[in-house]
Amino acid sequence: MTLTRQEQAPDLIGEEPEGCDRGPGLRPLPEGRDRYTISEVSAHTGLSVHTLRWYERIGLMPHIDRSHTGQRRYSDKDVSWLALVNKLRLTGMAVADMVRYADLVRQGEHTYAERRALLVATRQSVLDRIEELRSTLAVLDYKIDLYS
Repeated sequence: MTLTRQEQAPDLIGEEPEGCDRGPGLRPLPEGRDRYTISEVSAHTGLSVHTLRWYERIGLMPHIDRSHTGQRRYSDKDVSWLALVNKLRLTGMAVADMVRYADLVRQGEHTYAERRALLVATRQSVLDRIEELRSTLAVLDYKIDLYS
């Protein structure tokens, strides 16, 4: 039986659910290649070059390949991982938890339960924030109606 890429690497975004775009104004990656410079990845993801280097330094990114001149060369897999990291960042997940998650991914399949628990806790935090924002929106709507 042959596994799909998503089954082989379930922590990569792969085919994203509807509404999970990478954001406005971001450039697509050059087609027909699987190696990108740090500036190409920066333009594609919206992350600064400084942030990409920092992610690597703190262990949030796996080892990034280098060219013969020492330049970073990001793969499609690296870019997919960054898409997931961006989504985790948007959830408000602490950097330390993102680094922990990355470490669990590197440790292998036996960490699925711990990864799931971390994501479930983050999901609950997101749901709590959504409810807080709905309540805040209701107050704003009430005040706007008063001025109408």
